[in-house]
Amino acid sequence: VDVYFSHPYCSWERGTSENQHRLIRRFLPKGKAISAVNEAHCLRIQQWMNDYPRKILAYQTPHDCFVKAIRQEQAAA
Repeated sequence: VDVYFSHPYCSWERGTSENQHRLIRRFLPKGKAISAVNEAHCLRIQQWMNDYPRKILAYQTPHDCFVKAIRQEQAAA
């Protein structure tokens, strides 16, 4: 198993997670208590993020790529 270590307060070492945080901040502003967010709202954010096209995925959605990968795996089995 590969292990990746990033230093505290070095956001440039965690580009992917920082991009995810940027997307989440569209819905949850910085400083808002996470305890104030209900599960339904979290699920709506999750759904939106999974249906958001990504440049790194050739403008496909993560959900579409996941479904395609599962179908390819099932076809190979």
